[in-house]
Amino acid sequence: MQIPPFPWPFARPPAVVPDLIPAAVAKTLAGLLIERVRRTPEQPAYGYFDPARGSWRTSSWRETAEAVGRWQQALRREGLAPGERIALQMDNRREWVHCDLAALGLGLVVVPLYAQDRAENVAHILKDSGARLLLVDTPGRLRQLAPIAPVLDSLQRLLLLQPQVGSSSPGHRPATLVADWLGTPEAPAAPVDLVREGEALATLVYTSGTTGRPKGVQLSHRNLLWNAEAVMQVIPGLPNDRFLSFLPLSHALERTGGYYLPMMAGACVYYARSVTQLAQDLSLVRPTILIAVPRIFERLQSRLRDQLATASAGRQALFRLAARLGYRQYEWRQGRRAWSPELLLAPLLDRQVGARVRARLGGALRVAVTGGAPMDANMARLFLGLGLPLVQGYGLTEASPVVTLNPLEDNRPDSIGRPLPGVEIRIGPEDELQVRSPGVTRGYWRQAEASAALLDPDGWLRTGDQARLDAAGHVFLSGRLKDLIVLANGEKLPLADLELTLARDELIAQVLVVGERRPFLAALAVLEPDAYPRLARQEGLDPDLAAGRADPRLEKLLLRRLNAQLHGFPGYAKIRRVAVVEDPWSIEQGTMTPTMKLRRARILERHAPELQRLYAGHQSRDGDTTATRRAR
Repeated sequence: MQIPPFPWPFARPPAVVPDLIPAAVAKTLAGLLIERVRRTPEQPAYGYFDPARGSWRTSSWRETAEAVGRWQQALRREGLAPGERIALQMDNRREWVHCDLAALGLGLVVVPLYAQDRAENVAHILKDSGARLLLVDTPGRLRQLAPIAPVLDSLQRLLLLQPQVGSSSPGHRPATLVADWLGTPEAPAAPVDLVREGEALATLVYTSGTTGRPKGVQLSHRNLLWNAEAVMQVIPGLPNDRFLSFLPLSHALERTGGYYLPMMAGACVYYARSVTQLAQDLSLVRPTILIAVPRIFERLQSRLRDQLATASAGRQALFRLAARLGYRQYEWRQGRRAWSPELLLAPLLDRQVGARVRARLGGALRVAVTGGAPMDANMARLFLGLGLPLVQGYGLTEASPVVTLNPLEDNRPDSIGRPLPGVEIRIGPEDELQVRSPGVTRGYWRQAEASAALLDPDGWLRTGDQARLDAAGHVFLSGRLKDLIVLANGEKLPLADLELTLARDELIAQVLVVGERRPFLAALAVLEPDAYPRLARQEGLDPDLAAGRADPRLEKLLLRRLNAQLHGFPGYAKIRRVAVVEDPWSIEQGTMTPTMKLRRARILERHAPELQRLYAGHQSRDGDTTATRRAR
């Protein structure tokens, strides 16, 4: 007997969102706040953890508006003219929102900085943007900026949110404490919107840049508002939604999807305390919408694997059956598979397996959106089979940022979705995905040549990503134009696809493939710290990675595992040497961007000795021995 599909968690949200504020009504980002306060002044706007009380609290839209008005009064005393820039370097918190909206309402341009960014990058952005004011949240963050003291001294104002204990940070002038700078208002001040023009520049978002210096993407009020509303037409936010914000607000995806969109819908945003406390925050806040990057789900998958490795054979079989039948049921509900009697077991298995996995993410999600980097389709199928309403999207900062998104009711885990309403796409030369929409940037800040390379005269944005379309309108990424690797035999391979595929191995935490103008492919690999000791015991290797990585048996084992992942690639796509890297690549190390992308050039420079060893004695295309050439 065929059973009807039950609605949760893959039902289509309501077509009409109560209290939705259209972009045309808001006109500007400050106008969005003013309209939100007019409509729902006492509804919760932001949630935060109060350490003094040891519990979560919320502030209303009215309280938010009063705080924004107070920040505007202080900013006005600085005498900054509309169009001048101010920079923020803080973790996600209400004060980020207060300062941002206050500045935007006065016509100032906000320059967000990644909280963990390196001092030299901060210096470049401050100088390139001409920022007059910098707001930093903690004394520790301020101390990390000591190497760029001359740049900080040139600012009109350096603000510090949290008071520092003891003497001021060495190397630069003392910062002004925000509490002193704001002063004590005589009466609550309503926020103002002096812009009233959507085309006005709102922000410079500096691309993190895997190569070269970051460039400032110019985004207007209209760009951001239009993009938020377009996303809402595919997956609406609802007034009773709870967002848990942990991606940096300096990331365009979090800023549009996790800040402006909830304001448009009247939803409440809770700010996670830290990544280390994320699991606890998920269980306490129980978000209904989660915006994340694939790495979050990779970590969850890794933990599931670790637990299954020590579970009984029966428990492992139950998990696999639940995931398999769960995905079949999901495909049936999507209309892509016929119903079969075995699906009658799916609800029972879901209670035993899927519900427990979803509970780790709070147990109340109606949608989890992943973007910022490609997600492995097999991993997406696993979580969809476990009942997680996971959709993948695609975007880039230059498009404000969302371009495509999978609808819940037509969700393809191997696709980056369909174009948002109002987004035009085309496939250009070399299969490049090109985009045109009201969300597309006007260009890079003071970079005419780079802007001309980015946008054609008709306003088409060159993404640099290769893609294809199917008959139903879904978009599928196939590589990066700049990430094609050319082997010494002239064969070409997509680096991103290679690395994404190799990372499917549960032993691999990070991987970078090399081989440009080389006789063969090699890899640098960072191993999962929890998985290696288990492998070492099984294979008789030294459980200490520092010693085990020098054992030739480990390389042979890794080569077997890595090449087993590449069965779908041409025969010449074979890793012939691999070196294990002991320390993970990180933002602090300078080998990852703040958006968690690998900085290839810096990694290759850092590990040049290992690469020389891997290629020792072999010749490159131009005839030089690779042992004498600098790693590319």
